[in-house]
Amino acid sequence: ADLLGEPEFRELLDAEVIAAVEADLQHLSADRKIGSIDGVHDLLRDLGPLDETAIALRSSQPDETGPWLAELMATGRVIRQKVTGADRYIAVEDTARLRDTIGVLPPSGIATEFLEPVPDPLGDVVGRYARTHGPFTAREAVIETGLPESVVQEVLARFAVEGRVSSGAYRPGGDEHEWVSETVLTRLRRRSLAALRQQVEAVDAAQYARFLISWHGVGDDPHGRLEDAVGRLTGAALPASDLESLVLSARMSDAPLELDRALAAGELVWIGLEPLGSRNGKLALYPRELVPLLTGPATNLAHDSELHVAIVESLTTSGASFFPDIYETIGGDPADVIEAMWDLVWVGVVTNDSLSALRAFTSIRSRGSSRRRRVTASPPHAAGRWFLVEQLQTAAPRDEESGIAVANMLLGRHGIVTRDAVLHEGIPGGFSGLYPVLSSLEDIGSTRRGYFIEGLGGAQFGLPGAIERLRHTDHAGTAILASTDPANPFGATIPWPGTDGAPQRRARATVVLVEGKPAAWLDPSGKRIATFGDDTTTIIEAIWDLAGLHGRAAISQVDGVAAHDHPIAVHLQNRGFVQGYKGFTLPVQHSSTRP
Repeated sequence: ADLLGEPEFRELLDAEVIAAVEADLQHLSADRKIGSIDGVHDLLRDLGPLDETAIALRSSQPDETGPWLAELMATGRVIRQKVTGADRYIAVEDTARLRDTIGVLPPSGIATEFLEPVPDPLGDVVGRYARTHGPFTAREAVIETGLPESVVQEVLARFAVEGRVSSGAYRPGGDEHEWVSETVLTRLRRRSLAALRQQVEAVDAAQYARFLISWHGVGDDPHGRLEDAVGRLTGAALPASDLESLVLSARMSDAPLELDRALAAGELVWIGLEPLGSRNGKLALYPRELVPLLTGPATNLAHDSELHVAIVESLTTSGASFFPDIYETIGGDPADVIEAMWDLVWVGVVTNDSLSALRAFTSIRSRGSSRRRRVTASPPHAAGRWFLVEQLQTAAPRDEESGIAVANMLLGRHGIVTRDAVLHEGIPGGFSGLYPVLSSLEDIGSTRRGYFIEGLGGAQFGLPGAIERLRHTDHAGTAILASTDPANPFGATIPWPGTDGAPQRRARATVVLVEGKPAAWLDPSGKRIATFGDDTTTIIEAIWDLAGLHGRAAISQVDGVAAHDHPIAVHLQNRGFVQGYKGFTLPVQHSSTRP
């Protein structure tokens, strides 16, 4: 409860399920009705005193109720007495229990064994009421049992301590404090969850992609908030080259300025995950307070030369430091120190309080280019303050805390968490390790389990709000995304549709989705195109949009063949592309905005 919070049962429990379970508990459902004289006796032992009308309602042969009761009384198995002001039939086994609780006097002739005091008559009466009813108020139990309200409250409080009942808000639309038996609550919860799982029909890949575009706020508001964007992207492994220019720019117009402000204020941190070539790497953004929960100690410490060790020792001793201060304690060639610093960045050991150095680093064309120029003790790709990531990992969280944080991170990013999504994210322990956490979140109503997206496995967990949006997102327009963007499910949770162009989720590669369906993919060089589907007009417009991101780059290959030999060549020329010996290029006055 401390980790997950209190369940929102009014939102979780289904009113129809509550009614159905109560009908079962009260023997009012068709398959629970009695059909014999022994069934009448068992009914009275199970539910307590009932009048003849109530018994007939619970019988599959109501006309036989009178004769059955007469025979049961004649044989001494049932007695009839005044209970809460009305004549009711009582199983003889309840005689002492009702005598010692509400003062029902036993008639003469009762066998002595049925007059012996029972150990806990009050607990028996209140407990029977609880286990044969859905959520109830103390006042409702008072009316039915005939016990004083103070006695009922005292017994229920004792049961709560023993774990036999729970108190809270259970009935949808209710506004009173209620009680419910734990066994009944478990039954209600399971059946309610089962009912919820059946309410949503699985959607196809295009609908899921439309949902993701909307879920991530792609193209919704050029003045979108960084907090909202990072909320979806927290912990996502993104190429540094794509972070601002493609991923965040699809969500907001002033991402660099907002990122710099949040990093300088200590609200956000970025952590390197792995290198990508010589001048790029994967990184992830985190709200500072979530770093201990979502990250562990760096595991890939292959960089353990004297220079790497010296940098770590310097930052351990001095804390966050500017590069000139680090260099002063280490000496040597500044270029070597900077290269070693970036080695440590990409294994998650060192990070920086700004993105200035990262921007400069990814703009350097090759590893040797910095050495061809004179490197000062404070070059652009060493700007800002450097510090150890472990300084953010203040305390080791419990496994349960980390598991819940990771589950919430994935739910926030994907809306619907599937086995393929967890696999693509590379979460330690995989889907099987996360499954118990997601199930616990389902138990408190934070998630729902079901089959929401076709072809992605039977066990899927979604946020209730996400499931509603999944069904009702009916328009996504045209979205130009980095192929690595979490808002693009293709090549990650969903396979790319059939094409000869061999698209990949690569840094600087881009894709156009039209109403949730891929139309065209462009490789990082801007020269190779993959197309999807057979709507030529949509494909040409998608290529036009993609080419606009690459300026004068020449499209030389389409779907694995030379562009000028592809059937689409004539359509490219008709759209305004200029054919040259290198391929198709855009007209000089091109704007990526469609006319």
